[in-house]
Amino acid sequence: MTTITRSPGLRLDRVSVSSSERRSRLWRVLPNAVLLVGVLYALYPVVWLGLASTKTAAELFSTPSGIPNLSGGLWQNITELFAWNNSAFLSWCVNSLIYAGGGAVLSTLVSAISGYGLAKYRYRGRAVVMIVLISGILIPGVMLAIPQYFLMAALGLSGTHFSVILCCIVNPLGIFLAMVYAQAAVPDEVLEAGRLDGAGEFSIFARLAFVPMLPGLITVFLLQFVGIWNNFLLPYVMLTDDRTFPLTVGLSMLLNRGSTEPSLNNLAITGAFLSIIPLIVLFIVLQRYWRLDVLSGSLKG
Repeated sequence: MTTITRSPGLRLDRVSVSSSERRSRLWRVLPNAVLLVGVLYALYPVVWLGLASTKTAAELFSTPSGIPNLSGGLWQNITELFAWNNSAFLSWCVNSLIYAGGGAVLSTLVSAISGYGLAKYRYRGRAVVMIVLISGILIPGVMLAIPQYFLMAALGLSGTHFSVILCCIVNPLGIFLAMVYAQAAVPDEVLEAGRLDGAGEFSIFARLAFVPMLPGLITVFLLQFVGIWNNFLLPYVMLTDDRTFPLTVGLSMLLNRGSTEPSLNNLAITGAFLSIIPLIVLFIVLQRYWRLDVLSGSLKG
């Protein structure tokens, strides 16, 4: 009769493997749990705005924040908001679209041309330009609001739409991102082939470089649009007429008036909730073109 003995080392190996699997599973779950907490933390204000915007002025501070008013309070608040002060909220919406849309488009074009030039041309002083560009990224935008105001005032443009749009055209971060995308998405051989065919430099950029850079430029556009849409200090410093205010400044003014007129508090909250909707729509529409990796432009090109 043959006797089979079990090796004690085999059991230890199984225990070691099982422990290793549990640690591996823990390290996979932990980052997702942290991200989930971050998502809930970021979405809570949005959910609160959505629930609070359904309430009347009397219910806003007298009912629990988690209980919405399902009897048409949201529609009533929206109607009163758009009718308040001769449709001032509608003017703020249009102004925000002008500032964010116009500024983001112009800024994206400037970033595309500048980033392409930095990525594909070698010239004297390029290192200095790069240092200035990186320094511009590190400088907070709030530090530039006062100097920009004095500059626009000297040009006679303060208080106009141009004073906000012109200050948003040059975006150091957008130029840097466009440069990175141009380096990764536009091969030098393609540019040389275009030059051998007799194409001009601008034609080469428009026909051979712009399309491969497009996924990256969509990212630049989105970042700049959101940045201008949410910008408060620059238009607050530049503008004096409430008819030229964007949503950020207009809603702040409405909320300040709510301290003396409590009936305006729910209108300000409703306006803040409505101001998020264009950003959500924009991300949904453009998310298929939004790529965070620098190789996406060359893969699609």
